[in-house]
Amino acid sequence: MLAEPQTQMTARSGYIFNVRPAEDTDAPALAELFDHVADEDLRFRFLSAVNHVPDATVKDLVHVDHDRIENLLAFDPETGAMIATAMLAGDAKREVAEVAVSIHEDFKGRGVAWMLLEELTRFAKAHGFKKLQAIESRDNHQAIELEREMGFVAHGHPDDATLVLLETDLTH
Repeated sequence: MLAEPQTQMTARSGYIFNVRPAEDTDAPALAELFDHVADEDLRFRFLSAVNHVPDATVKDLVHVDHDRIENLLAFDPETGAMIATAMLAGDAKREVAEVAVSIHEDFKGRGVAWMLLEELTRFAKAHGFKKLQAIESRDNHQAIELEREMGFVAHGHPDDATLVLLETDLTH
């Protein structure tokens, strides 16, 4: 869980970036970020064909309670531009929280997603969630591999054969 309103992080690649929880005023910058996420990655993130993320969806993604729902935003320290979003949404009983990450196409491969997913895992543990899940398209090999490297276990999705359910136990 972020100790400060904004925290500097260093990815395994050596790339340094800033992270902070989303605020309602971040909607325009988040909309701008989604305009720089590759079309395929937008499809993976929203599990449907999306050319532009609707304003109402963007507003929902920044309007979070910072308890059961969190959205961590990453910024490039040189330009101040938003480069990533990492969302966690948990159930009321704190049994399961689901995660989803989107990265600006120019910042992929720098380790930002790894760091954000690690931070969301800490957040979920600190807030008492028992399990973390990610639902991925079977075609999203990068995300599936990243999540497996982080200890997530892949299962077929019970409702859709085109999806993979990745889970990690947070109780130990």
